[in-house]
Amino acid sequence: MRRAALLLSGLLLALGIPWVATPASAATQVVMMQGYAFSPAALTVHVGDTVTWMQHDEAPHDVVTTSAPVAFRSPQLSQGQSWSYTFRQAGTYSYYCSVHPDMRATVTVLPAATTAPARPTTKPAAAVPPAKTTAPPKTTAAASSPGQPTTTAAAAETSAPPTTQAVAQASADTLDPMLLVAGLVTGVAVLCLLLLGSRRA
Repeated sequence: MRRAALLLSGLLLALGIPWVATPASAATQVVMMQGYAFSPAALTVHVGDTVTWMQHDEAPHDVVTTSAPVAFRSPQLSQGQSWSYTFRQAGTYSYYCSVHPDMRATVTVLPAATTAPARPTTKPAAAVPPAKTTAPPKTTAAASSPGQPTTTAAAAETSAPPTTQAVAQASADTLDPMLLVAGLVTGVAVLCLLLLGSRRA
């Protein structure tokens, strides 16, 4: 599985597709309401995380913010009940139990965590100027078979595109591998056509 992930990330990097940071999966934290205290009294979570308060005392408790970026208030919880809140904004949330004001605690909410750092996009490959091609040779009528157009060997030699010059230019600049393969395939196809034309002559 790790090898497949490495291959995929290498392929995306080679194609110039940015590897975008993805948010980590949200977590759920638990705060116990037990012994007339919140435990833990100080908790650190990330944006998107959920905190669940579990009530274990016989006396009722609730959760009420005293200072926070976003205020919230739970209903009064009896023994065995719980209440959850998902934090959507970073900051420090101070809260207490309104039934027992000595019960106080804080939740520090950090910005959302990411699983991978953002990777910069790669620069696109420099475009290679198209190779100059000469005009196709004029056909001449053969003496042995009038009316049949043929090309002379000299004309076939002058009509070959300067593929060597294009390859030299490509090696000087940074090329996209697919452009290089396409250029080589085109060059081989042109050479094959020229060979077939010279055999007919």
